[in-house]
Amino acid sequence: MNQARPKAKLSRALGIPLTRKCVKYFERRPFPPGVHGRVRKKPSDYQVRLLEKQRLRHQYFISETQLRNQFDKAARSSGKTGETLLIALECRLDALVLRAGFARTIYQARQAVGHGHIAVDGQKVDRPSYRVKPWQTITVRERSRAKPPFQIAAAGAHLDGPTAPYLEVSLTDLRATLTREPQRTEIPVICDEQLVVEFYSR
Repeated sequence: MNQARPKAKLSRALGIPLTRKCVKYFERRPFPPGVHGRVRKKPSDYQVRLLEKQRLRHQYFISETQLRNQFDKAARSSGKTGETLLIALECRLDALVLRAGFARTIYQARQAVGHGHIAVDGQKVDRPSYRVKPWQTITVRERSRAKPPFQIAAAGAHLDGPTAPYLEVSLTDLRATLTREPQRTEIPVICDEQLVVEFYSR
């Protein structure tokens, strides 16, 4: 994962703002970085599919290996591969911590899980890739609730619009329950998943 690259520059390269903070940079300079950023060359089919795969990877802040593994699992399932892939990514613990409003960005959500601040059904889980199942409950652990980032979250500062319809959230209690698997149309990522499927199927 390219963690060192500034988020604003990465957003411009991918053509999508990766954080709320990046939106203003992106709007000001909506072309890729570098001297050739403004030159509009028609990308090849491979480049189009590669860009879509990279967009998906960076929106969930996962490694190439993790995305490939999830794709392989989705390809073996009976449903539509692209939709199955996105649903699996959206049910990751770090993604749901973000959607619940417990973190401002996917990077902060990953850190919250990795540092042991999050519990699932009362048990500490420090694996961001943990797959949350319907009716499991995510909470910020008691000992972590007084920390400033979670106090800010409890005040509703991280929510940008309505809560995801597949989550039942109590921000004051820093508690969220996954009531069902999300549907593709409800997943707030910018991605043409069919292009990702085509990239890996080539």
